[in-house]
Amino acid sequence: MKSREPLIRAKRFKIEDARRRLAQIDTMVGEFDRMAAEMERDIAAEEQRSGITDPKHFAYSPLAASARQRRENLVRSADELRGQRAEAQAAFEEAEAELVLVEAAGERERTAEGDVIERRHAWRQGEPARL
Repeated sequence: MKSREPLIRAKRFKIEDARRRLAQIDTMVGEFDRMAAEMERDIAAEEQRSGITDPKHFAYSPLAASARQRRENLVRSADELRGQRAEAQAAFEEAEAELVLVEAAGERERTAEGDVIERRHAWRQGEPARL
């Protein structure tokens, strides 16, 4: 029987790759959330300094307006990454399930091969075959 070790290694690599991707996405989401919170504080400080909190007001601070736009972009990007994380999590779980199946099939093969070898040995020794 052909060894399943290369297939098992490939499945384990796929799991590690998915795990790294999840970690990268989590890091990016955390960083974007932190930056958005920082922007929110900057916006509040600029609005307080200027005394105008309505973004539609004609004299609204251009600094606050640009910071508000950057914050919205960060929030949108973080939300998109959360969607990608859900997909990456599903891929990770699928890869884990595939590995379990491949390992189980390999174990069944080893057990079956062991049984065949044991029966051959018993046959050569003239012992009755066990089923």
